Amino acid sequence: MPASLQREALGLVTSAVLSPQGLSLSPALQRRLYDDSPYNAIRVELTKDEPGDNESVNKYSRAASTMKGWLDDGAVRQDTSRNLYVYEQTFTVEGQTHTRRGFLTRVRLEPFGTGRIFPHEQTLSGPKADRLKLYHATNFNVSPVFGLYPDESGEVFAKLEAVTRKQPPVEATDHLGVTNRLWVVNEQTVISAVIGLMGPKPVFIADGHHRYETGLKYLDEKRATGEVTDDEAPANFCLMMLVGMSDPGLIILPTHRLVSGLSAVTAPQLRAALADDFDVLNSYGTAAECWQDVELDGSQSCLGFGTVADGQWTVARLKNPAAMDALAPDQSPEWRGLGVSILHKLVLDKLVTKAFGG
Repeated sequence: MPASLQREALGLVTSAVLSPQGLSLSPALQRRLYDDSPYNAIRVELTKDEPGDNESVNKYSRAASTMKGWLDDGAVRQDTSRNLYVYEQTFTVEGQTHTRRGFLTRVRLEPFGTGRIFPHEQTLSGPKADRLKLYHATNFNVSPVFGLYPDESGEVFAKLEAVTRKQPPVEATDHLGVTNRLWVVNEQTVISAVIGLMGPKPVFIADGHHRYETGLKYLDEKRATGEVTDDEAPANFCLMMLVGMSDPGLIILPTHRLVSGLSAVTAPQLRAALADDFDVLNSYGTAAECWQDVELDGSQSCLGFGTVADGQWTVARLKNPAAMDALAPDQSPEWRGLGVSILHKLVLDKLVTKAFGG
């Protein structure tokens, strides 16, 4: 088969095995991914529950069986050399095309506050318990953490780009139409240069806090049983996708929350509930108009609210920052000033609950 056709065939096969990070998937998409291929990553990342599941036979044991089968038949193989993996994603948002570029690598686990890896959100016990059960069953870190690092000049990725320009990538398109490209970088001088540049840099977790903290828990367990014999033992590390903060394809979209049980609430009722702590700026009939105001304001204190009862959208800005000081005195001023913090602590936990019992 000609090389071009080989690459095309590989791309078609690879598209069928792609899956997003599993905990956010709908049941319908989960079923579709299952049907795409017996090698789709969803079969390990988010295995389906089955009737009759129990403590010993369940989705985690099935994930372990699937992974063993993939290893046995060569669908999953360990590289024989030390490599980095350049990863690009090309996607479209509001009619504009963006390409986000980074690289996949193992990163040494360290407890928050002890080194150069920093979180930005709090975690929940349920998702961590789920990920830990998957660790126990498979002994694999099955999906990467998404980390950001400062690199204004782009010197880290420049080292990798010099290699990727020499070879074609494996390319596949996922269910959202995102084009994914992967290159293997095995030039040891380049890898050493990247490691040297990354050594002093902090890494900020953008997504994957639960996976990261679960990796720490798994490491502690393995240490307690004597299975971590040195600093190079696999449990010391987790897989990360690292993207430079100055990468032009790194865009941040707005945070959305859907609140159930309040379908009868109208925009005037919502505005009355917000009145003590917010200035209502505008009301609109579409989400696009609302978002335009929020985007133009550009501050963390400007929020948009939609009410399904009347199809209205309300833009409001926090006028009383002291309200957050009283609600979250143990958090930093920076945390209290975040839009998502204002939304959860002040709007949902206090104002909505007081006004509507939601």
